[in-house]
Amino acid sequence: MKKIAIIGSGEFQLPLIKSAREEGLETHVFSWGGNELAANFFYNISIIEKQLILDKCREIGIDGICSIGSDLANITVNFVANALGLVSNSIECTEITTNKYLMRQHLIMNNIPVPHFNYLNEIKNFQPLSYPVIVKPVDRSGSRGITLVDSPLNILTAIKVAFDESFSKEILIEEFINGREFSVESISYNGSHEILQITEKFTTGSPDFIERGHICPARITSEERDLISDLVCKTLKAVNISNGAAHTELKINDIGDAYIIEIGSRMGGDYIGSDLVFYSTGFDFTKAVLAIAMNSNYKATEFYSQEKKHMISIVKFVFNDDDVKKCHNACFYGDVVHSNLNNTNGIHNKKITSSSDRLGHLLLVTDQERRDKALKILGF
Repeated sequence: MKKIAIIGSGEFQLPLIKSAREEGLETHVFSWGGNELAANFFYNISIIEKQLILDKCREIGIDGICSIGSDLANITVNFVANALGLVSNSIECTEITTNKYLMRQHLIMNNIPVPHFNYLNEIKNFQPLSYPVIVKPVDRSGSRGITLVDSPLNILTAIKVAFDESFSKEILIEEFINGREFSVESISYNGSHEILQITEKFTTGSPDFIERGHICPARITSEERDLISDLVCKTLKAVNISNGAAHTELKINDIGDAYIIEIGSRMGGDYIGSDLVFYSTGFDFTKAVLAIAMNSNYKATEFYSQEKKHMISIVKFVFNDDDVKKCHNACFYGDVVHSNLNNTNGIHNKKITSSSDRLGHLLLVTDQERRDKALKILGF
């Protein structure tokens, strides 16, 4: 039996662990805790302990290694894979796609449009040339440490918040781009890229911009689809993604200009890669990522399920009691794939400061006729 190492055991990793076991792989999961019984073998080792995990993987004799939806896990995945000669992206690619400052530098060198930005590696009362700006850590995801600042009075507080969240104590202060937000899921094999799906994103807006939900496919024109696809393919090449999943975030402003916000050399979280792509395209993204990691003879056509194409998939995240009611009402306009509508009664005043604080979710699959009604009820 072939052996695969999976880095992380959180909620978004469970589909990967499940798929690996369905494929007959012996699963070896590394994590600081959670869902210990999901895998064949579980190791209580933090996902950031790269050398410890490498030593254990060498002892086990793994045939592949992967993770989905986590930049931290992705760093360890490629560290181990490169050391053991397994399928992966380069260490340089990993560094670029997990550090927003390095990422921006490479995109600019390749003439890819990004917001104007300033870089800080110390706390000081830096004043940008204009407002509003987004202040963010260079090395975090899930909306951690992000703040919209619209006046000089609030900039120092936002800088301190971003520094507190940053592992490397580096932050960006970047131009705020008004417009619609999208993410793009793609898969690469030996340097060849395929755009799988474009997702429309909904956030809480200012000041934290925490994701409230996503819909696949995005409501865009064919011209916008071509613009996005072309820009993402150029971005994949610029950061040298060769193998596996990628998750690219971008915005289109009010006059139709597109800007890359960031790109990760891993599958998108929030059930985008593991569920929304599958139910809207029929492409089993998770199993495709596994196949590439295991150095199988990857062929994209083998991962499509025809009967599941052309559906619309939506995920809504719960922030309060009202969101729970919206989710229950929306169930009449689609089929529930899975949900976790925690009872928020009594804790509806809890402040949600990042994606990890959200109180539950609903994942709904619907059709074109019922889509707009479902979105309206869900508050999108």
